[in-house]
Amino acid sequence: MAAVTRLTELLLSKLSGLKFETVLAPAMGGLVIGQEVARQAKVRYIFAEKENNVLVMRRGFKIAPGERVLVVEDVVTRGGRVIEALNIIKARGGVPAGVAMLVDRSGGTAKFDVPAISLLELSFPTWPADQVPLEIARLPVEKPGS
Repeated sequence: MAAVTRLTELLLSKLSGLKFETVLAPAMGGLVIGQEVARQAKVRYIFAEKENNVLVMRRGFKIAPGERVLVVEDVVTRGGRVIEALNIIKARGGVPAGVAMLVDRSGGTAKFDVPAISLLELSFPTWPADQVPLEIARLPVEKPGS
C-alpha cells in the first residue's frame, strides 16, 4: 500500500487544475488506485463493474445532476472501459471532469473528450497475425489475464 499511496500522490500532483467531487473507477483494475485517489483528495468514491461484459453502476451508487466526476484507471490500453465510464457519468447527468491513469499503454493514442493525465506512457509494437516477426512468433503464447 505504500507504493499505491506514493503513486497516488504523484498522480494527484498532476491533477491540480481539475475540480472534481467524486471518483469513479472501472472494476477491476481501477479499484485500488481509484479508492486511494478519492481518499487522498477527500472526495466520494464509487465504482462501476462488469455485467455481461458491459460496465454498469450497481450497489446503489448514484451520480447527481451536475456532479463533477473523475474517472480513475490503473492502465489504459485502448480506452474502452474509460469511455464506458464517461458515458455512465453523462447518462446520469454528471459532468466528466477528466481521466486519471497510472499508465497510458496506448502510447497517447487513446483519446477522450476530457483532459486525460497519466504518470507514464508506454507503447508496444503490434502486428497482424500473419506478419509477426519470426523471433517473436517462436515464443510461447501466454495470456496473463486483465
